[in-house]
Amino acid sequence: MTDTTSTTGATGNSDTPKHRYTAALAGEIERRWQDNWQEQGTFHAPNPSGPWAGDDAATVQAMEKFFLQDMFPYPSGAGLHVGHPLGFIATDVIARYQRMTGKNVLYTMGFDAFGLPAEQYAVRTGQHPRKTTEENITTYRRQLRQLGLSHDDRRSFATIDPDYYKWTQWIFLQIYNAWYDDAAGKARPISELVDAFAAGEVATADGRAWAELTDAEQRAEIDGRRLAYKSASPVNWAPGLGTVVANEEVTNEGLTEVGDFPVFKRNLPQWMMRITAYADRLIDDLDRLDWPESIKAMQRNWIGRSTGAAVEFPVERTGHLIEVFTTRPDTVFGATFMVLAPEHPLVDELVPEAWPEGTKPVWTGGAATPADAVAAYRLEASRKSDVERQADEKSKTGVFTGGFARNPLTGNAIPVFIADYVLMGYGTGAIMAVPGQDARDWDYAKAFELPIIRTVQPSEGHDMDTPFTGDGPAINSSNDAISLDGMGVADAKAAMIAHLEEHGIGRGTINYKLRDWLFSRQRYWGEPFPIVYDADGVAHALPESMLPVELPEVADYSPKTYEPDDADSMPESPLDRATDWVEVELDLGDGPKTYRRETNVMPQWAGSCWYEMRYTDPENHDRFVDPGCEQYWMGPGRGAGAGVANDPGGIDLYVGGVEHAVLHLLYARFWHKVLFDLGQVSSEEPFRRLFNQGYVQAYAFRDHRGQPVPAAEVVEHVDGDTTTYTWEGQTVTREYGKMGKSLKNVVTPDEMCDQYGADTFRVYEMSMGPLDQSRPWETRAVVGSQRFLQRLWRNVIEEETGELRVTDDAPDADTAKLLAKTVDGVRRDFEHFGFNTAVAKLIELNNAVTRLAAPPRAVVEPLVQMVAPLAPHIAEELWQRLGHEQTVTFEAFPDADPALLVDDTVTCVVQVLGKVRDRLEVAADVSDADLEAAALASERVQSAIGDKQVRKVIVRAPKLVNIVAG
Repeated sequence: MTDTTSTTGATGNSDTPKHRYTAALAGEIERRWQDNWQEQGTFHAPNPSGPWAGDDAATVQAMEKFFLQDMFPYPSGAGLHVGHPLGFIATDVIARYQRMTGKNVLYTMGFDAFGLPAEQYAVRTGQHPRKTTEENITTYRRQLRQLGLSHDDRRSFATIDPDYYKWTQWIFLQIYNAWYDDAAGKARPISELVDAFAAGEVATADGRAWAELTDAEQRAEIDGRRLAYKSASPVNWAPGLGTVVANEEVTNEGLTEVGDFPVFKRNLPQWMMRITAYADRLIDDLDRLDWPESIKAMQRNWIGRSTGAAVEFPVERTGHLIEVFTTRPDTVFGATFMVLAPEHPLVDELVPEAWPEGTKPVWTGGAATPADAVAAYRLEASRKSDVERQADEKSKTGVFTGGFARNPLTGNAIPVFIADYVLMGYGTGAIMAVPGQDARDWDYAKAFELPIIRTVQPSEGHDMDTPFTGDGPAINSSNDAISLDGMGVADAKAAMIAHLEEHGIGRGTINYKLRDWLFSRQRYWGEPFPIVYDADGVAHALPESMLPVELPEVADYSPKTYEPDDADSMPESPLDRATDWVEVELDLGDGPKTYRRETNVMPQWAGSCWYEMRYTDPENHDRFVDPGCEQYWMGPGRGAGAGVANDPGGIDLYVGGVEHAVLHLLYARFWHKVLFDLGQVSSEEPFRRLFNQGYVQAYAFRDHRGQPVPAAEVVEHVDGDTTTYTWEGQTVTREYGKMGKSLKNVVTPDEMCDQYGADTFRVYEMSMGPLDQSRPWETRAVVGSQRFLQRLWRNVIEEETGELRVTDDAPDADTAKLLAKTVDGVRRDFEHFGFNTAVAKLIELNNAVTRLAAPPRAVVEPLVQMVAPLAPHIAEELWQRLGHEQTVTFEAFPDADPALLVDDTVTCVVQVLGKVRDRLEVAADVSDADLEAAALASERVQSAIGDKQVRKVIVRAPKLVNIVAG
């Protein structure tokens, strides 16, 4: 939006004093100090071991450390807007403050650079995605440097660097070559699984002895237990994109996030990660983490642990059993129909040639046969996302399969339907429908004219036209073998589980929403798998000596695409066409043979699953991280974990947006736990503490079509109390939203640095409000931060001459007391990320110094030190001009004189019969007796007492006196 140019902008004017702190001077100072920091390696954090361990390794080991990082940014072609650096500046303030408290601080920045956006751009332009991605990274690094972020630049890397993804591939092989031992509750090497099979400690699938199995059968047993395995799994297939997409890449409308192409459910062979083996640990260990409770709740809900029972319903005609999981086994008597996911493997077995007698018209979907009905419905369901399929507000759909199952407790035949609200990805892909106790089942029963049997007595006054989901005595729940009638829900559940287990028709169990992690993409721009296949199609892991498996050069980066509605098509990766790379001769220990490489690539999540570990030791070519480095920077009981009971270890602070609350954090925790189980790391968790920053929001404007127009080109018109807006002469409407390209309301940090300087921009971003809350952007408000820094400059530097203004005289008592309170408050604010209140305190102190004839050095120097984390360039410049040869970076943060923090006087409240009657200014150390005497001598108090007798005086010196009179 059109803005007034700052009067102290880059050009200045003839009236501007020569040494005024203008945007031009700020820019010159900032570039000079950025060069100095880089040349001196100011922010290089020493390591206690590994390639960077020097002669002072023991000294480093003894230093208190602090490891913080931002969430991996993706380097988009658009570069940064002012919303992106909010978290980056905050972490820089924290890093700089922690250095001033004497800690060894590890703070750096890398780039999550694989992924679909770069590949899509390569498809459109023909440019290699590495070229465009590296250009974007160059832009990001320039912008981040411009902001004065104190990153250890030696530790920076991108996930697309072969030296990095070599170790991503290595970690994949650790997971591939591991299995989860339920008895031990941890992952173990595959070699130990073979020994356990041979010793009979682990049973084979069919119970035969290990020695009785053929080589192929033994291999199948091993592959079936790997933590990374290949399996035919239901996936989201997008023919129009030519690739499988993850659930999070599908919109609520069932379209791809990129391109708006239809998505279909298909069973395809894919690489999977057995994250479900860690479900309990991923939930339980949340209690050990210092994370926002809302994020913990999201992870618990995503994993979805619930206790209940598995119940088997026999299928008529086929002899099969349909297993369902239910959290309400007490309601089995009320199951009047069943619903399967359209993809359930038993559906085809259930379908007869013709509709059975008694089939209601509403059950058939208008189809002539059950097979026609099921086929049509399956196609319809395949076009919907999981989110869309589960939406509560949509109408109930489905068709009768033509098959029946029997309720194992009542013996009644119950119809089996398929419906899209049941997913194969949750539970068993089948439900028993108890409409009397479940709202979804009730709606379905009403829509399809199915019977409703209540199994819990509704409470008095309950609307009998709705299901009852509360607690109450069981009803209609008995047969010759068991009666639940009269029991409460908890007792009825326990009794039913015991009955199911006794009669072999079910068992108590725990279920999870969490599914194994789909780990394949039919793309080019991702980490290649370190897997090859022999002539028989058997997978072989490559040895570490053959890593990294680098991406080949290809002429066409696009996967084979199809008509968007071609649901029967098959994925073909761009790598399939790189035949010289795909077909390879290798010697894997039994002589040279021809193998075929895996042509899928890893998902973008892979590189961000472990980057925090590589930050600690990025120059190590022999190992993914030196054990000593990992233990020092991330081990339990160190840094923020010192003295914390049951500390899991991990980095001391992780800052990023709430949008990564589940998937990235869950996947990273899973990888870390596997590495911990295998003895590769000492820490059990990657991120000990998590902080979610808010967003920067900004005004956006739309034209008469509802399309966004460039906010920077909108003109504001004020007429009295009325404000209107136009763009190119046309009236536009104003709204508020998250800053971004889509709303055309982006303001870049480059603009802010050019117009005001990086330090002003930093101070403004930190002063806008609490860090964890979203805040409005208002360019015109930046000038307030600029004025603060200009006043600070004038307090030290004479604008006309450039000479120092400070004096060595001692500050007066009031200024000394204000300084102490500011030091104490700002230190506390920095510790708790209250940067907006820290800025307010610094402005108050700075204004007080401005009113002094000659600013005392004893006040100015600690003021500069306190400003340094927020505005480091001007602080370095002023610190040097104050006569210091060393950088302010490692100067000890000021300490407050405790004696000056005590108020000389405090306000004492005097109450008579509980009502405030007077307020007295008294000495902070006033005695009880003196305070009581002063309170009773008050004219207001005496007037309130009147002719009553004082019966009791309660004194809480120095702040309260309560007089009881009657």
